[in-house]
Order: sequence, then structure tokens, then C-alpha cells
Amino acid sequence: QVQLVESGGGLVQAGGSLRLSCVASGRTFSNYAMGWFRQAPGKEREFVSAIKYNGASTTYGDSVKGRFTISRDNAKNTVYLQMNSLKPEDTAVYYCAARPYDTTFYSSLYPYWGQGTQVTVSS
Repeated sequence: QVQLVESGGGLVQAGGSLRLSCVASGRTFSNYAMGWFRQAPGKEREFVSAIKYNGASTTYGDSVKGRFTISRDNAKNTVYLQMNSLKPEDTAVYYCAARPYDTTFYSSLYPYWGQGTQVTVSS
């Protein structure tokens, strides 16, 4: 089992920045690809970003490319999502997820999930 705990969400004005963190425990963190997803009320869960187990590659959803940056620190068992130039449409609950080694944008292929952290962007 992998336990994931997100933090860093909050209320921010449009154009502002937030950094989300997700701390993992339970298994060898460096063996897992990490993903960030988000879900707004009444909408399906959306892929945001993912990073390979060793940090060698990253992927981003089209709506966040150029504004969000994913990174990881395997020594701290933590993955980060730096969110810049935030827009009201970025408002959602953000979840981190883990799966062995390789990334994918299919949420169903991530077996481990955190509880989520709310991000609200005001206009």
C-alpha cells in the first residue's frame, strides 16, 4: 500500500501562484510514477500532470502546459505541483496519485490516491 497526503491548496486570486505537495509513505517512493489530477464540481476527473519514477520525464494536460510544473524529491518522498498564472477555471479539488514506474494520463490506472486538496481561484 502507498499512502498519499496532499497539502498546499487554498484561495488565491487569478494570476497568482500556489505550490501543492504530496507526501508518500508505505512503499519505496522512487519506484512509483506520480500524477496530479483535478476534479471540479459537476465535471469528470481531469489529468493535470505526471512524472516518471526517476523524474526523467514529465507530461502535462493541455490546459496547464506552460503554467504548471511538476517535480519530485525522492529523498523526501514528495511530489510537487507548482501552479503559476492561475485562472478561475483551475478551481478544483486536486489529487495526487501513484502507480509503478511509468506515467499515464488514465486515472483508472493509478491504484493509489490521496484525499485531495481544494484550490479556489477567484476572479
